[in-house]
Amino acid sequence: MRKILILLVLFPLMVSAQTESGTSKKEPLTRILFVFDGSQSMYGQWQSDIKINIAKKLMVNLLDSLATFDNLQIGLRVYGHQKQFPPADCSDTRLEVPFGDGNIDKVKNKILDIVPRGTTPLAYALSQTIHDFPPCEDCRNIIILITDGIEECGGDPCEVSINLQKNKVSMKPFIIGIGRDFKQAFNCVGTYFDARSETAFQQALHTVISQALSATTLQVNLLDTRNKPLETNVNMTFYDHETGAMKYNLMHTLNSHGVPDTLVVDPMLTYDIVINTVPQVRIDSIGLETGRHITVAAHTPQGFLNLRMGNNERIVKNLQAIVRQKGNPVTLNIQNFGDIKKYLCGTYDLEVLTLPRLYINDVVISQSTTTTIDIPLPGIVVIKKSVKGYGSLYVDKNGILEWVYDLRDALLQETLILQPGNYKVVFRSAQTNQSMYTITNDFTIYPGGTSNVNLFTY
Repeated sequence: MRKILILLVLFPLMVSAQTESGTSKKEPLTRILFVFDGSQSMYGQWQSDIKINIAKKLMVNLLDSLATFDNLQIGLRVYGHQKQFPPADCSDTRLEVPFGDGNIDKVKNKILDIVPRGTTPLAYALSQTIHDFPPCEDCRNIIILITDGIEECGGDPCEVSINLQKNKVSMKPFIIGIGRDFKQAFNCVGTYFDARSETAFQQALHTVISQALSATTLQVNLLDTRNKPLETNVNMTFYDHETGAMKYNLMHTLNSHGVPDTLVVDPMLTYDIVINTVPQVRIDSIGLETGRHITVAAHTPQGFLNLRMGNNERIVKNLQAIVRQKGNPVTLNIQNFGDIKKYLCGTYDLEVLTLPRLYINDVVISQSTTTTIDIPLPGIVVIKKSVKGYGSLYVDKNGILEWVYDLRDALLQETLILQPGNYKVVFRSAQTNQSMYTITNDFTIYPGGTSNVNLFTY
């Protein structure tokens, strides 16, 4: 079987944002763990030399270039180098150089000392990397896996890669295949690069390291109705497009110059961005390019909805309205009376949770303006019964009764808050079984007034 050389890079998200003064937050510590193939197949011939010698040479050159970077730590895990093959030892892996400052020479010396011996437990070695990163609240963990072959122990590197991403240990990997196109075999693991020569492999190594250590800036423009990037102060949630995992939340900000703030982000992921306006706006499949400033835009013009009662400050406690987009039955928001809430510009329908319900349709929200909805101040009705019984409350709309409320059978007195209007109570005592003893009582509710209704039987 023809073997390949794979480079797999995985790491969690790093985000840095500028402060109001224009200075950047402290960048997190970058930790790169090399997972190196020491299996017997590394003795195979490849272009100018055997694979192990070429890999050692390229690795030493790469490590020399990393020695000048600050805020960087290196570690080394090797697999397939301890037990002779055959037989296959599928647990043959060890952390040879833990993370530490100034240990690049230790990593280089250990790599130069590797003698290929065993098999390729690729998935198992990758899974063990979760133990190699000491706890750190502000670190970027990067894994570079180098191998000359595919999995030989029945493991599933694709599943391991997904689990690392879901558990926020790593993100979508990069894969470099040497010899021929193995894209189909490794699509499930990550992004594939085809490198058929030593030069191509060296270029791929430096490309991945450049992406790991270089900053990429992203600007999100929230556009108003004039396509000006003036909307702001709304949360943006960034998701991994591949796994759907939530990566981070940022409150959109205009900086001291009045333009959208610049975010410094890792370029390794493709992002789906949800702008948490009401309703939400999505920007899908945002790919980044190392070292470049990327600007994306979302159409998010917004205005305000103000719900008031009786055109004054008197508010019925906990009165709410269901807000729906015009033509869409799904509840978009439940807004309290007395609150002013921001919505995307458009047309909305309201269902006010009064007794009886009020339906207010075709409410228009316009750019940067406040639409105010006033409803009448309600009144109070006190319904008293001399005996327990069965009854209902109706609103009388020009001779047509619409049900509002069923009286509670066991209560002799109830107090209800009702919208102004004409009402009718229909009631029968539980002590009689003849409909002719039904009592009806009409009453009117005035704004801010109180009505007493007596349902007495004799």
